[in-house]
Amino acid sequence: MTSPTSPSGTPPPAAPPSGPRKAGGPPKGVLIAAGVVLIGALVAGAFVLGRRSGTGIGSGASFSTGERQGPPTAGASVEGLPEVPAEAVKMDVPGSAAPAAVWVDVYAPGKVRDAMVRNAWLKQTLAQPVGKGFIGGWAAFFGTTGEDLKADFKGAVLDVVAGRLLDVPFRAVWFSGDARAGTPAFILPRPDSASTSAWQALDKVARRSEMTAEGCPGGEGQAPAGGFHLSRWLVAEQTLWAARSEDRLVLARHPVVVLQGLCTGLPKLDGDSGVDVELGFDPKSYGREAQLLGHVLGLGEHTRLQFAVEGDRLVGKGIAGELMDGPARLDSAPLSDDLLRLIPEDAPVLLTLQLKLPASMEPDALKDFWKVEGGGKGPTVTRQVAVVWTPRGDASLPMALSLLWGRKEDAPALEKLFTGGSHTLQRATLCNHVALASTAEELERLRRACEGKSPNLLNAAGPVVAGLRTPASVSLGVNLGRLLSGLTRDGYASEVRAGRDAPLPKAVPPEIEAARRDLESLPYLGLHGTVKGDALVPGGFGS
Repeated sequence: MTSPTSPSGTPPPAAPPSGPRKAGGPPKGVLIAAGVVLIGALVAGAFVLGRRSGTGIGSGASFSTGERQGPPTAGASVEGLPEVPAEAVKMDVPGSAAPAAVWVDVYAPGKVRDAMVRNAWLKQTLAQPVGKGFIGGWAAFFGTTGEDLKADFKGAVLDVVAGRLLDVPFRAVWFSGDARAGTPAFILPRPDSASTSAWQALDKVARRSEMTAEGCPGGEGQAPAGGFHLSRWLVAEQTLWAARSEDRLVLARHPVVVLQGLCTGLPKLDGDSGVDVELGFDPKSYGREAQLLGHVLGLGEHTRLQFAVEGDRLVGKGIAGELMDGPARLDSAPLSDDLLRLIPEDAPVLLTLQLKLPASMEPDALKDFWKVEGGGKGPTVTRQVAVVWTPRGDASLPMALSLLWGRKEDAPALEKLFTGGSHTLQRATLCNHVALASTAEELERLRRACEGKSPNLLNAAGPVVAGLRTPASVSLGVNLGRLLSGLTRDGYASEVRAGRDAPLPKAVPPEIEAARRDLESLPYLGLHGTVKGDALVPGGFGS
C-alpha cells in the first residue's frame, strides 16, 4: 500500500534501530499498520471459510506444475493418468529465502472443524453462489473418494485431510520476498501417527511426479542427505505439492512454497489458555514504515491477534504481545463519544490508538521522544487517534482512508507533518477532532456522521458500542459484513469494466446482490490490547 501523503521536508521521528531511514512519516506508518492488521483479520476469516475447501484463493504460481486445466466434476476418477516418472525433476532452488510474513496457528483443529460443521450460516452460504464460487474446483478434489482413487482408505479426501492429516496443531504461512508464490504453506511441526499415515495413504494414490531440491533457498536451513523430495499430488485436475522431513509435514499449491515451509524455522505451537486460533505477522516483511509504527507504539516482535471457538463461532479474544523496554508508548482509555459520533457506522475497518506523546508536536520534540535510547522521557499528553479504512477490490478506485486526531491543538503541527507529497489530504475539524481524509467524499462521509445525517458508531449494535467504550490501548474493529460485501461489489465491477477509466456498472446481476446480502449478515469483530506492565493484555468484543 501507499500513503495518501508524505510529510514535508521536516524529519519525522527516529526509525527503528537498524538500517537507514527512508523519507516518510507517521501517516504512512499508520496506513501500513492498518493494512497489516487487516490482513490478519482477513486471513483468519479466510481460514474459517476456506478450511472446507482446503486452500486459499488463487495460486499466484510462476512455476509450471504440469497439471491440466479444466472444470472438474466431483468424484472424478484418476484412471488413465501417467505413472510416476522413473526420475525426479530437479528444482532450481531460489537464491534467496522468503521470510514468513503472515501466519495462522491452529491449536485446536478438531474444535474449529466441529464448529464449522455446525455453523448454520456457513452451511447455507456454501450452497449459494458465493460459497460455490469460493470453493470452485476444489469441491471435486475434496469430494473424490477412496473408492475413486482405488485407495486403502474409505470416504472422501476431505475426511482424510481434515479429519486425520490436519488433526494436530498446524501453521498456515504466507511468505514474502522474491521467491513467494502467493499461496500458504500448511506446516505440521509435530505430526502424530494418524497424520503420518494419512499423508502416506494420499501420497500412495495421488502422487503423479516428484521433484528434488538439494538445499534451502538462500542456503538458510539444513537439507537432509540426498536433499528434499517433493511429491505432486493430482486429484480431479487439482494439484497439491507435499513433502515430509524428520520434524514436519508440509502441503502447498506451489513447490517453492513447500520448500520454504521445509526450511523455515520450526514453529512453536503453544497457545495461551483459551486461545484456539492465533494470527501473527512480521512487521519487517512490510517495509520500514511498518517497523517505524511498531517502534512508535513500543510493540515487541511477537504481537498477535487471538481467537477462540465458542459454540459454532470464531470470536475475537484480543491483541497480545510484549512491549519494548523503556517507558510505555501507549496509554489506556475508552474511545470518546465524540470519536464514535464521527465514525460512520458502516466503516469496514477501524484501528484506534491511545498514543503517549510530548506536549509539543514539533518534529524535534518527537524525534527526541522516539529515540531508540534515552527517549520517551518528559511529560506526555495522551492523543486519541483513529484510522478509518475502506479497502477496495478494484485498484483503479481511489483510496478511502481517514486519520482522526483527538487533540485540536495539534492541528498546526499536523499541518506541517502532513503537507506535501503526491496526494492532497482533505482537512476539517469535526466532532472536536482533526480529520484528515484521502478524498473529499471520505471527508463528507465523516461530516454527515458527525452531524447525525447518517448512522455513526453510536448507532451500532449495543455490544459493539460497549466494546468500543472499554478502556484499551490499541483496538481493531472489523465490520466483516461491510468489508466482504464491498470487496465483492468492487471485484465484480473491476471484472466487467472495459478499462481503467470506464464507468462503473449501474447494476449488478442478482447472484452478486445475493452474495452481498449473505456476506452482510456477518458480525462485527473487535479486538483490544491493553498495556499492563511490559505486555498487552488481550480482550475481545463483537456483535
